[in-house]
Amino acid sequence: MEDRLERLEAKQMLAEDQLDELNRTVYRQQQQIDLLQQQLRQLAQQVQSAQPAARLRPEDEIPPHY
Repeated sequence: MEDRLERLEAKQMLAEDQLDELNRTVYRQQQQIDLLQQQLRQLAQQVQSAQPAARLRPEDEIPPHY
């Protein structure tokens, strides 16, 4: 009976260790996701600000031979 109890305690300790490691992994991944989302928003703002406000009409464009 005591041997069985020791095995169960060992399994519980292992399960707790694995759960702690999974929690740390999920936390790190969420930090990475948050950072990537922030960078994506910044890139979208940069692209949006780099685009001209209005499209040029064909008569406003400079011909390629100039």
